Amino acid sequence: MNKEHTAAVEKAIRYMKDHLDEDITSGFLASYVGYSSFHFVRIFKNVTGISPCHFLSALRMEAGKTALLQDPSLLMKILLSVGFRSPGSFNTRFKQNVGISPRKFSIDSLSLSSYVRQYEHEELQLEEHRSNRSVSQQIRCHIEAPADFRGIIFVGLFTHPIPDQKPAAGTALNGKKRTCTFTDIPSGTYYALAAGIPWSLNPKDYFVLTHSLRGKSLTAIEVTGHSNLDVHILLREPLDVDPPIVINLPLLLFEQKERNTAK
Repeated sequence: MNKEHTAAVEKAIRYMKDHLDEDITSGFLASYVGYSSFHFVRIFKNVTGISPCHFLSALRMEAGKTALLQDPSLLMKILLSVGFRSPGSFNTRFKQNVGISPRKFSIDSLSLSSYVRQYEHEELQLEEHRSNRSVSQQIRCHIEAPADFRGIIFVGLFTHPIPDQKPAAGTALNGKKRTCTFTDIPSGTYYALAAGIPWSLNPKDYFVLTHSLRGKSLTAIEVTGHSNLDVHILLREPLDVDPPIVINLPLLLFEQKERNTAK
């Protein structure tokens, strides 16, 4: 990436993080970093994969999650601090991006983190995402993680290069497993994204993933009913320009295990 462009985007992201309670426009950010609006938006997308507006929304959800884990009783103060003016709009956006309401998120966080931690010492067995309807389709994801990594790896196929909605398909890997296969994926364009969360006794570390390893496919993946693809993802330390991981990954794991058990 162009160092000058990256530096400008990093400067804009720092401003967003420090002023989440303000009305921030792409035009203002462009002026702040010294670019025209057109060029700034193009540069921002090239560096982060998403628009400044999309990135700002994800930062607000990440800050909201952090605050809810600290003191959920201060909901009104929390939503104002991250740029929302009404509980209704905050609840709606939070549920869209995180997967559950703010209240349920704060209530369930402790039990969900404990649920994930059990797999530090127990093999995680999840059925591959497949059905009899499309046996010819296979999307194989190969994850490369640092040799000293000890934790759980989440992998998913998302419609945008940011995990802020439920994936079309997803799974989790623990132990030494580093490969998963998806089938029966609706035709379309996807981004293979992965997150490596180190084992931790702090529940917050499973929901606010600012220090988790990141990885993504080098390009978007075009999936058809007969795709047979191998996707390689390298897990690395997070960068300042990485979009926040907004979706509730422990909840996705719990829901998938429940579906497997019900079969």
